Amino acid sequence: MTALLEVNDLHVFYGAIHALQGISFHMDEGEIVTLIGANGAGKSTTLKTISGLLRPRQGNILFQDRDLTKVSAPKIVSLGIVHVPEGRKIFAPLTVRENLEMGAYSRSDAKEIRASMQQVFASFPRLQERLSQPGGTLSGGEQQMLAMGRGLMANPKLLLLDEPSMGLAPLLVEEIFRIIVEINAQGTSILLVEQNAAMALSIADRAYVLETGTVALEGPAAELLENPQVKAAYLGR
Repeated sequence: MTALLEVNDLHVFYGAIHALQGISFHMDEGEIVTLIGANGAGKSTTLKTISGLLRPRQGNILFQDRDLTKVSAPKIVSLGIVHVPEGRKIFAPLTVRENLEMGAYSRSDAKEIRASMQQVFASFPRLQERLSQPGGTLSGGEQQMLAMGRGLMANPKLLLLDEPSMGLAPLLVEEIFRIIVEINAQGTSILLVEQNAAMALSIADRAYVLETGTVALEGPAAELLENPQVKAAYLGR
């Protein structure tokens, strides 16, 4: 079976800083795969490179066997990869409805867009209650829901989630992770970058531990959850 996504020997630089130093990993259709590691390990850089916001100096990225290395970010969205960035990056002055509609900018079938909107409301009922509210007036948790809902409006095959639990209260974190599992169960593959390693490993199929731009450990998420190195470094136990 062909992997949904293959990242091969990725080297990415910020000026003179060698941020990714030969990262390789893969994910299959239907999986939740998580990248964990300390700040500065290269997790967000990896997502930005997959979604076309950064260009690798070496290596390549294959999505359904297509090389994305020189493909533009908008084209990558239309191929089925959607990036929900760290910090949410919603359009604060626009209403919740307008933010969601922006997520569907690459689609043209009005009926399908309406169906996607209803699906988003099924996952995030609170967004339906706040449709005419400016995005900037929502709580942090609601903004995260809006960012994820906006991503889903593009009908992705692969959803890249960067730190979805950042800054949220523990109860909201649990709700966001429950919804991530639900979205995956509906058929969307998910590549998750997350500081909350325990939560990420508890829902993922497989995981990669990044350290200073390299893959230090990899394996089934359940195994890494019990790995003494991972426990000591990332789980605080």
